[in-house]
Order: sequence, then structure tokens, then C-alpha cells
Amino acid sequence: QVQLVESGGGLVQAGGSLRLSCAASGFTFSTYTVGWFRQVLGKEREFVAAISWSGGSTTYADSVKGRFTIVRDNAKKTVYLQINSAKPEDTAVYYCARDRTYRGRGVNYDYWGQGTQVTVSS
Repeated sequence: QVQLVESGGGLVQAGGSLRLSCAASGFTFSTYTVGWFRQVLGKEREFVAAISWSGGSTTYADSVKGRFTIVRDNAKKTVYLQINSAKPEDTAVYYCARDRTYRGRGVNYDYWGQGTQVTVSS
């Protein structure tokens, strides 16, 4: 079955860096766009970044542009989210998700990981 497992979360000081990983299994990884989302308790989940199935296209939320980088390693079936210049407002549970559509553009997502907590202290 399709599985997405996030890791790499933790506590980081403002201005610091962290790398999140999303390990996938149960599907042909190289043919699906993968996205990262985050959610603060009591608030709606928000889009953070996405990378196309080929790795040739990336999209970022305005709030993270220039600070976050999403990359994928299709051989390892893993997507990474590099967080640099972390801010306290980046504190959230981060989730990775798979696009619903084969070779899709990342409009709708159907499978989600369990999430990993990122806490940025000021």
C-alpha cells in the first residue's frame, strides 16, 4: 500500500536550518508529484512546497520562498525539504503528500504521511 513517512523534524533556533525527509513506498515514486504542507494546531493546513514527478519543476508558498528548498531523489524514493533561515512562524507539523494524479501538477493530493513536528525557538 502507499506509504509516506516523514522524518527530520525537531527543535531549531531562529535563523537555523533543518532538513525534512519524506520516504515513499507502495507506488511508482518517479511518476508522482509530491508536496509538503504544514499545520498549526487550530489552523488550516497550508501548502508549503511541491516538486513535480520529474523533479524539473518546483513551487513554493510566498512565505517560504528563498528560505526553503524542495528536492527529490527518485532512486531513494525520497523527497527532502531543506529549511534555512528558520522563523518562529515556521513552527508547525509538516506533512508530505502524494499527488492524486499520475504525472499530475500537484493540484489534489490523496495520500498523506503522519507528520513531523518542527519547532523554531526565538
